[in-house]
Amino acid sequence: MKEENAVRSLSALANESRLRVFRALVVAGPEGLTPSALAEQLSIAPNALSFHLKELFHANLVSQERQGRNVVYRAAFPVMNDLLTYLTENCCQGAVCAADTAISCHC
Repeated sequence: MKEENAVRSLSALANESRLRVFRALVVAGPEGLTPSALAEQLSIAPNALSFHLKELFHANLVSQERQGRNVVYRAAFPVMNDLLTYLTENCCQGAVCAADTAISCHC
């Protein structure tokens, strides 16, 4: 992942509501969720949710697919995995980190 893409992703997630939306989509898995289901689940006003979904979409963190009259949003798992890899690629100077080492690693 390029640094500029990492910054875009992190900027999009640096908002409490967007982070909650993204995490809900991660939990939903490949089936995704409609905006109405997300709004109900997270108690976010539809107009605010629309704004947050747009920001996540422009950061390539979510995808959208029209299914009949509904739009289904899904977490972009490859982008999420690329971001996690980018953030941790130099942890422990490139060595594999054991669970207890990763916690104490001050990379």
